[in-house]
Amino acid sequence: MILILNGPNLNRLGKREPEVYGKTTLEELEELCEDWGAELGFSVACRQSNFEGQMVEWIQGASEEGFKAIILNPAALTHYSVAVLDAIRAQPLPVVEVHLSNLHAREEFRRHSVTAAAAKGLISGFGPMSYRMALVYLADLLEGG
Repeated sequence: MILILNGPNLNRLGKREPEVYGKTTLEELEELCEDWGAELGFSVACRQSNFEGQMVEWIQGASEEGFKAIILNPAALTHYSVAVLDAIRAQPLPVVEVHLSNLHAREEFRRHSVTAAAAKGLISGFGPMSYRMALVYLADLLEGG
């Protein structure tokens, strides 16, 4: 099972700056991820929180809940959350960081990810397909690829 965590303001997808984040809602994105996971032979659980502490707790507890990997879109936490970075580093699961928008085409402060330093990789700029790419990578990794 793969855990997908979405950070602050992603509950507003489809409404918040659709020219940047697209028109896909969080609910639609979660359905896509569940379908893509099923195609790859994995169940997917999706969670979203606007609270840094909740994200840290979910990351910390993921392996105890039976998850095999995490896909993380830390949203605004990307740029400053040492707490999320430390939580990723303190747990054993592979983590792939994803972003809907291209971080490097955004404002200067958005071009640096604090949290990516602890991730297996970062996929950015492909809209919902960023999540699919992460799922494909993790499916291969978990199958011993």
